[in-house]
Amino acid sequence: MKIAQLIQAASGRFPDADCAVLDAEIIIAHGLGKTRSWLKAFADETLTSQQLAELHALLERRVQGEPVAYILGEWEFYSLPLSVTPATLIPRPETEALVDFALATLAPLTAPKILDLGTGSGAIALALKSQRADAAVTAFDVSEEALAVAKQNAADLNLNVEFACSDWFSALSHDQRFDLIISNPPYVAEDDPHMQQGDLRYEPITALTAGADEYADLKTIIERAKAFLNPAAWVMVEHGYYQGETVRQYFTEQGYQAVSTQLDLAGQPRFSCGQRVE
Repeated sequence: MKIAQLIQAASGRFPDADCAVLDAEIIIAHGLGKTRSWLKAFADETLTSQQLAELHALLERRVQGEPVAYILGEWEFYSLPLSVTPATLIPRPETEALVDFALATLAPLTAPKILDLGTGSGAIALALKSQRADAAVTAFDVSEEALAVAKQNAADLNLNVEFACSDWFSALSHDQRFDLIISNPPYVAEDDPHMQQGDLRYEPITALTAGADEYADLKTIIERAKAFLNPAAWVMVEHGYYQGETVRQYFTEQGYQAVSTQLDLAGQPRFSCGQRVE
């Protein structure tokens, strides 16, 4: 079988028709240790029986609905190659807008102190550190498995981030202060039908949903972060596209100023922020 024939055959069986050809190309290129541009240039290359067997095993995982990122074991975020496993969320492109906004907000500060809560693969913490070498970045996650992935990503990228196993704030001492506390916490309702669809079926449920109250972790972060902020410091949290108004209300009730909701790269209201009153 030729490469072009395998791409056509596999993509016709994939669950997401809109991305089927792209997914097939990515998986086949990964399995062959080649680039997608190589696939296109050598589309008429005949695959060996061993290559076909190995590629069929990878492609079948996608047919069953497994996310491409988990099949590859890696995903790109903010131009950084990150290892990902089923213990971590798959970094989303919309979260890159949160990193952009954080970097713009921190621009006037020298050597800012940053805390990333629920770091998962380390995506946000490592993206910020990659752009601000002078920043002191700390990252927490309650999952030891996720932290192992984040630490390995930091080592692979040669980025110095301090990691600790912790729920939202328990690993902090009472006198620690930050210029930015940032988080992409669980915010999906546990009965949301999307939880049974697509990639979400494979991702760690504790990183997706806070339980019956989809706002529970957002509220906890907004309320408790105040005790660990420097004067004029910021809290930024990602949330669902329809949750902005409620999240802004939490910020306002807790006495933050400059409260706003920002748009992601698709133009959806995706994260909100508030600044500590000096």
